[in-house]
Amino acid sequence: MFKKILIANRGEIALRVQRACRELGIKAVVVYSEADRDAKYVKLADEAVCIGPAPSAQSYLNMPAIISAAEVTDAEAIHPGYGFLSENADFAERVEKSGFVFIGPTPESIRLMGDKVSAKQAMQRAGVPTVPGSDGALPDDPAEIKRIARAIGYPVIIKAAGGGGGRGMRVVHTEAALLHAVQTTKSEAAAAFNNPEVYMEKFLQNPRHIEIQVLADQHRNAVHLFERDCSMQRRHQKIIEEAPAPGIPRRLIDRIAERCAAACKKIGYRGAGTFEFLYENGEFYFIEMNTRVQVEHPVTEMITGVDIVRQQILIAAGEKLPFTQRQLQLRGHAIECRLNAEDPYKFTPSPGRITAWHAPGGPGVRVDSHIYTGYCVPPNYDSMIGKIIAHGDTREQALARMRGALAEVVIEGIKTNVPLHRELMVDANFVAGGPNIHYLESWLAQRERG
Repeated sequence: MFKKILIANRGEIALRVQRACRELGIKAVVVYSEADRDAKYVKLADEAVCIGPAPSAQSYLNMPAIISAAEVTDAEAIHPGYGFLSENADFAERVEKSGFVFIGPTPESIRLMGDKVSAKQAMQRAGVPTVPGSDGALPDDPAEIKRIARAIGYPVIIKAAGGGGGRGMRVVHTEAALLHAVQTTKSEAAAAFNNPEVYMEKFLQNPRHIEIQVLADQHRNAVHLFERDCSMQRRHQKIIEEAPAPGIPRRLIDRIAERCAAACKKIGYRGAGTFEFLYENGEFYFIEMNTRVQVEHPVTEMITGVDIVRQQILIAAGEKLPFTQRQLQLRGHAIECRLNAEDPYKFTPSPGRITAWHAPGGPGVRVDSHIYTGYCVPPNYDSMIGKIIAHGDTREQALARMRGALAEVVIEGIKTNVPLHRELMVDANFVAGGPNIHYLESWLAQRERG
């Protein structure tokens, strides 16, 4: 087992990894930017190293600075968290070439799944269903692009092969708009991802966003930890997640989840990962794989009793998974609300000093957050400041506990999206379960119209 791990991230995930290290008896080194000097996890760490000024490019994305921090502190492994460098194959490669263990998949797996075209092709070979679309990247020939779109059937969506986080995609409803949309997306993809390749898929009108959590060790063992429903999103950014997914027959979930675990074995995957699907009319369609721990991992931990971050560390240390698929059981229902420092309805960021913070509690309530009274939310990073997770024996109980938790929350000094969550937890359609990925945006538009 490792004696010391460096955490190459910030915010609540840095604290989450630190807690897993402490439980395993491993010393935790955190790196931080000048903007995060007063963060809770910096104060709690065994060692902390400042790696640069506030801008991410000069700190959390600065590979040489992070690797140097690991060298001077004698860390043995690096945990990348999520975001920043967590899905950067070059970083994983540099970590391993520098003599450290990267707590995540191999650089080859990250490259394979990071390119949406190669990921889709790998899943097709592994028998995982994908969205009907182009066979690889789109060609340059305009006539051939039009032919592919006609064969798929409008509407179609143009996506950047190297895209992610909801960026680099454009929906096209008519042939007249097609070529311009392809060129625009190519230009955006080249600028944002340094990869101009784009591909085309059928645009599903009212799907749900369902994802399958997997764990795979270095001994060719792989399991799935069931599913999460992440359909409550705005501009492709998730706001509420839950597990299991309400209203989808268990046999359909089990079938697709088993294929995901089998695909991990086929591609030689190791570590934690998530297969993301669109689900419509009883069918699952693979869209991408995240080769890291996800923000919403706590809902899966609550319904399985598996500590996913702990397992990431154990897998990286070469240990075998301590359970088989048959030993994993669903336990009740869990819901997660992301806490963002932003206007609850306009979504403009609201950085600044938190003058009062009271965390909710009670049976089945978990809070993952690095904030405290007096903490100053920096303007330099993502607006998420924590997560509230509620677990119950049933979905109804989980909802009731989440309503109670949200009623208890006090965050003063900045704006947060807590009022939005309070409204959504009593919304009839959300309470009934199973809204599609467009529901929240239409709900917000309707609310604005009054």
